[in-house]
Amino acid sequence: MGKFRVIDTGVRGGRANIAFDSALIEAHEAGEIPDTIRFLTFRPSALVGRHQSLSRELKLDWCRENGVETVRRITGGGALYMDEGQFGLELIFHRKSLDLPTLADVAKGICESIALGLSKFGIPARYRPRNDIEVDGRKISGTGGFFSGDTLFYQATILADMDAARMLSALNVPEAKLAKRALDDAGSRVTTLKALLGPAAPSTGAIREALLEGLGERLGLAPEWGTVTAREEDLARRLHDEEIGTDDFVAEIDSPPEGSGHAARHGAGGTIEAWVRREGAADDRIREVLITGDFFVTPPRTVLDLEAALRGVAVGEIRERIESFFREAKVGALSTSASDFADVVEEAARAI
Repeated sequence: MGKFRVIDTGVRGGRANIAFDSALIEAHEAGEIPDTIRFLTFRPSALVGRHQSLSRELKLDWCRENGVETVRRITGGGALYMDEGQFGLELIFHRKSLDLPTLADVAKGICESIALGLSKFGIPARYRPRNDIEVDGRKISGTGGFFSGDTLFYQATILADMDAARMLSALNVPEAKLAKRALDDAGSRVTTLKALLGPAAPSTGAIREALLEGLGERLGLAPEWGTVTAREEDLARRLHDEEIGTDDFVAEIDSPPEGSGHAARHGAGGTIEAWVRREGAADDRIREVLITGDFFVTPPRTVLDLEAALRGVAVGEIRERIESFFREAKVGALSTSASDFADVVEEAARAI
C-alpha cells in the first residue's frame, strides 16, 4: 500500500490556501516532501477557476463590502464560495504512486473514494462524471486537478454545511442555472451532510477519517498523520506575496479585449468561451485570443501557451494550429478535446 502523509493546515484565507497548494506542488516536484493528503478550511472566500474571468463569475462589489476574499485557483473548474462550513481535501503524489495514468482515471478513482467514504454515514453518495460526487442527483462534492511533470495535484470540496444565500450573493450564477429557483430552494442543485443528516450529521473529524478510509479501500492508500514542514510554510508565504496573493494574479483574466468576436460552447467537459481580435491587410490573421471557461486541462499553462501560439495565425489555419498544439504539448483534459477548442475559436473569429 502507498504511504501518504496526512496534514491539516487549519483555517486560512483563500489566497493563502491556494499559495500553500502551489508550495506543495513545488516541494513535491523537488523531492522535499512525500506523497501527501491535505485537509484545509477557508475563511469566507469566493474563488474562480484558473481559466475563468473574474468579474464575469463573481459579484466583486458584494464580496468587497462583505469581507469575502476573492481568489483565483491554480486548478480549472467553476466558481465556488467557501467558508468554515465546508472543507477541502487534496492529494499531491507522484504519477507512479497510483495506477491512474490519465486525468480522467484520477478523477474517477478519487471521486469513487470520496463517495465510498461519505457512504459510511448511510447516504447514497455516487460518482458523477466528469468530476462530481452526488446524492440523489444533488452535488455534495466537486473535484479537479492537473499533472505538473510527474507530480499530480488533485483537490475536492466537501459540503458539510452551506449558507446558500451568501453563496448566491457572492457568485454570478447564470439565470439559466437558477431556473426560477428561489434562494431557499438553492439546495435543489446541491446538498450538504447537515441537510441530509440533520442533528446526526458527523463532526468534521469523523468526516475526514471516513474519507481517509475510502481512499484506503478504493485506491490502496495507507494514510499516516504527519506535520507541515517549515519549508512548505516558507514557500507558501513567498508564493503568496509574489504571485498568488496579489490582485494582479487574481484579476489576470478579466475583461475581454474590445472589438473582439465572441463564441461559447457548453459540453460534457464544461463551458469554453473565446474572444478573438483579427488583424492584417485582409483582416485574416489572429491578433489576440482570450480563452476562458470551467474546463480542466493539464499541464497548468496550457491555455496561456495556446493563446500565444495562435497569435498571427491565419484564420483558415486555426483548427490545424490548435490540433498541432494539443499533440505537441501532450495536453490532458477531462471530457474536452482539441476539436472543442477549435470549434469555439473558429466561431469567435467569424463573429467579428
